[in-house]
Amino acid sequence: MKSSTERLLRACLRRRAHHGALMMDPTDLHWLSATDAARLIRDGIISSAELVEACLRRVHEVDAEVQAWAFLDPDHALAQARAADAWRLEGRPTGPLHGVPVGIKDIIETADMPTEHGSVLYAGRTPSRDATVVAMLRAAGAVIMGKTVTTEFATYTPGKTRNPHDPGHTPGGSSSGSAAAVAAGMVPLALGSQTNGSTIRPASFCGVYGLKPSHGLISRHGILALSRTLDHVGLFGRTIEDIALLAAQIVGYDERDPDTRPRARIPFVEMAAEEPPLPPMFAFVKTPHWERADAEMQAAFAELVEHLGDRVEEVELFPSAVEAWEWHRRIMEAEMAANLEREWDKGRDRLSESLRAQLERGREVRALDYQRAVARIGPTYESFAELFEQRYDAILTPAAPGTAPKNLASTRDPAFCTLWTLTGMPALSVPLMQGANGLPLGVQLVGPRDGDARLLRTARWLVTRLAAG
Repeated sequence: MKSSTERLLRACLRRRAHHGALMMDPTDLHWLSATDAARLIRDGIISSAELVEACLRRVHEVDAEVQAWAFLDPDHALAQARAADAWRLEGRPTGPLHGVPVGIKDIIETADMPTEHGSVLYAGRTPSRDATVVAMLRAAGAVIMGKTVTTEFATYTPGKTRNPHDPGHTPGGSSSGSAAAVAAGMVPLALGSQTNGSTIRPASFCGVYGLKPSHGLISRHGILALSRTLDHVGLFGRTIEDIALLAAQIVGYDERDPDTRPRARIPFVEMAAEEPPLPPMFAFVKTPHWERADAEMQAAFAELVEHLGDRVEEVELFPSAVEAWEWHRRIMEAEMAANLEREWDKGRDRLSESLRAQLERGREVRALDYQRAVARIGPTYESFAELFEQRYDAILTPAAPGTAPKNLASTRDPAFCTLWTLTGMPALSVPLMQGANGLPLGVQLVGPRDGDARLLRTARWLVTRLAAG
């Protein structure tokens, strides 16, 4: 290996082991960021096959303990990588993610791999076509590495995945495998989903970046439908730049998802790298559920707010927002009951007790109560939109009540995610803090609808500000 190439690789590699130790071994390609990996593959410094082989070695090393994958065929992953290399060597045009491996949550359809929804009801099921987001990733040149573990039907009953920082602790859910696979160095990027807290919470627990985008920004066609009102695609990466790169490939109008719409190209990568025109102003929102946060989380936020000084102000929620958690529950459970009616009719005895209870409650929601809850989303969001228009760049709030608990039977409380999912606002979990037990503590930033790229820019400013001391 040439010395200049080695220096470039060393500059790109940033490996964080379980206790934060850095290793700079240039053969440790699985810790490359997606942004760096895409550039190195494009420039011919490494091949996609070399990167995928490194990721597969990492899977072999750690996945027996972490258990992030529901399906992974090494031969198929390598075949995709070699095809990507051959394509590039032939001088053909390449996409922004050419040769970069991506994990896909096992509720997102893939024509060449099973999609089982974390349920015995769908064991062995392989769809006939890709979900829109998977087709867009393939068009961008990505290698679809495999399917990551989901909780049962992306709800509350955990799958087999463990927290990569400590396997005795939960990784969160429902996108448990995606968050854990990225955090453990098995893949640089992954897709998940969120209907309540299914991206933000596992990103916080596993110590990676997790973006729940604006509602309707990314197509959900070909993804398990729980709630049209609340379902979002989720994005996982180890850097803000990687989240921006991934988002840029999968945002777009899809007539098969009626909540998407035609829009101008959003310059995610460019905007995320910019300096804000003015230092951002943050609204610290505790929410009515602040008492659910661990004492350690509350103390960490007090320290963060103190550090930000005049760039943050505590803001109380308007009184009607207190009801938002109940509105979310009614909408989610009623729409889940409708969308999973076939599963209820044909296989309720093979559903978990938790899911059966949710569906039973959903079947009892009155149409009037459901419509009232849906009607409150617009006015609730408008109240937040006024905050952004008047003074604030982002809301600062916990991503989860604390670090991942030592309880593999629970994905823990999503209460700090519910309001932002209901209102369809973009939310980003930022791995800024650490608990006394060494596990990650995420900070959640929330922005106005369709302000996703600006939110990434604000997050980058915050990370840079804190790194500077």
